[in-house]
Amino acid sequence: MAEVTNELVYDLMKRFHERFDKLDHGLAEVKQELISIRGHFLSMQTDIHNMYGVLVRHDDRLERIERRVELCEMAEPQRPFDHNP
Repeated sequence: MAEVTNELVYDLMKRFHERFDKLDHGLAEVKQELISIRGHFLSMQTDIHNMYGVLVRHDDRLERIERRVELCEMAEPQRPFDHNP
């Protein structure tokens, strides 16, 4: 069995330190990507909210048009359908 020396322990500790530095750098990149994804989701949610707002306005306008058409139909005199032109 190999003898454990201070140099061997020091060398192992240096390697661990280098690996942890790389891990910290990789973790920072992942965090940045998650922040970016979160920003994209927020903008998509805002866009969907805006589209719903437009749809509500169109729906309200369509209801007003339908009410006007009904009022016009009710105001017209009701004539029977003439089969002979």
